Amino acid sequence: MAKKQVIIDTDCGIDDAQAILMALAAPNIEVLAITCVFGNTTVENVCQNVLRVLALCEREGIPVFRGSGGPLVGAVQLPCTHFGTDGFGDVLKEKDPRWEDKIQKEHAVSGMIRLVNEKQNQVSLVALGPLTNLALAVRLDPCFPQKLKELYIMGGNMEGKGNVTLCAEFNFAVDPESAYVVLEEFLCTTYLATWEYSCRNGLTWEFFEEAINQDAPAARLMKTITSKCWAYRKESMKNKRDVYFGPCFVSYDAYAIAACIDDSVVMERIECPVRVELQGSICRGMMVLDRTNELKKTHSVFVLTKCDVAKFGHLLMESLRLPLKK
Repeated sequence: MAKKQVIIDTDCGIDDAQAILMALAAPNIEVLAITCVFGNTTVENVCQNVLRVLALCEREGIPVFRGSGGPLVGAVQLPCTHFGTDGFGDVLKEKDPRWEDKIQKEHAVSGMIRLVNEKQNQVSLVALGPLTNLALAVRLDPCFPQKLKELYIMGGNMEGKGNVTLCAEFNFAVDPESAYVVLEEFLCTTYLATWEYSCRNGLTWEFFEEAINQDAPAARLMKTITSKCWAYRKESMKNKRDVYFGPCFVSYDAYAIAACIDDSVVMERIECPVRVELQGSICRGMMVLDRTNELKKTHSVFVLTKCDVAKFGHLLMESLRLPLKK
């Protein structure tokens, strides 16, 4: 069977790294490129984090592109410190002095458009960070979305519960305009792994401990970069996730990748139009599900609601046994 061809757009923090590892470990996935965007940290740090993961897995032949360093509108709201200032918990001290030489000279948005044009209706795009690169792609090439096979997004929310503001999820909150553009203008088949979906399908902390304590380079990396991050501590009660859903281990971005790898991981979903709110100090960035189509939109998306946690856990556990050079 031919491999599914995938571009990963990421603001590579800790959970993005886990998602990338999952894609690299999947035998049915060919990662064509990784495009970088600001979000968890600066786009320069994102590029370096992606290169670290690829080097660990002996997959340095996968091209890495530097993309947007800030939102479509307004000033950059950095640094985000969810995963430390560098996105990897501020525990990796050694920097590659030649990392910029390993990044493609072409901008991420141009690279994304070119690769999709070369393989029209064959590429699955997985977006794990703010949607700025995708919004710019449709502005540069209005036909870009219809050339995709499908789009997977980790982001947004479905019940007005936020993790960085009262009502908005991080990826949408830091660039609401881009989220709005993508969900209005990308008419390809689109799957949304929202914040609530990830939290409701969390894994146990015992699973997390078992996964990161495997004797493998990928597991050791995850153990290192999560070691000083409060979001990966069982006892942390500062996390809004714990307040709303109870304590559990959640690797947010991995849920979007898992759906791309194996559609049977998704057990239930809602098909409906959605819209991102751009107004108001409280609701800006919130995603609204229009289940009765009051907006009269012609395009619906699939909002994921229930995950086969056993299958998801298996994918995650296997990915931490990397590297598996292909």
